[in-house]
Amino acid sequence: MIKEKKSGQLIVISSPSGGGKGSVIAGLLKNDSKNRWLSISTTSRPIRKNDVPGVTYHFVSKEEFEKKIEEDYFLEYTNYVGNYYGTPKGTIKEKLDAGIDVILEIEIEGAMNIKKLIPEAIFIFIMPPSMKVLVERLKQRNTEDYEKLLGRFHTAYREINEVTKYNYVVVNDILEEAIEKVEAIIKAEKCRVDRIEEVYVDTKEEEIHELLLSEKEFENKKISEKLDAN
Repeated sequence: MIKEKKSGQLIVISSPSGGGKGSVIAGLLKNDSKNRWLSISTTSRPIRKNDVPGVTYHFVSKEEFEKKIEEDYFLEYTNYVGNYYGTPKGTIKEKLDAGIDVILEIEIEGAMNIKKLIPEAIFIFIMPPSMKVLVERLKQRNTEDYEKLLGRFHTAYREINEVTKYNYVVVNDILEEAIEKVEAIIKAEKCRVDRIEEVYVDTKEEEIHELLLSEKEFENKKISEKLDAN
């Protein structure tokens, strides 16, 4: 009776550095790699020891990034803690039209840029269980000096206050539970009324309706027969 829109959902996931959005997204992709696609952002930040170019980010120089801005290469971009981050337009629309859910792993300013362009997207904020845990996660990376670490902490503190601009917030304390909650959000969003393309009545339902209007046919139990036939 209901025909749903076949287009995929645009899922925007953000968190402060150390919030664990990358781990949550990895879990989502592992659960359903066929119907989900992660748009890889482009950045001018230095490559860290655990980075895999083309997987974690597309890495370019600051000059290359600025050239791409001039070429209108990005859907959105922002400067975060002194480095550029941008979402390539690429094949996002193509994937959505094909019914594939597209995940964007982007910073808060970038997410708000997307919200202006595509307000119907799903915006999920991954929250650390506490600032103490956040600091420990940042320290464990062992990729930045004290000043940069302090800068990321202050930025994270400010970003957490932006959570009300998102549709959902998920606390990432136990990773598996956080992934389950995001999965529940995605499933619920697929049931939204505004994703209904058409409400229709098929031939058999019309026949049953006619039977209901006929007392004689009702007594002959033809309705049950029609229902069984379905």
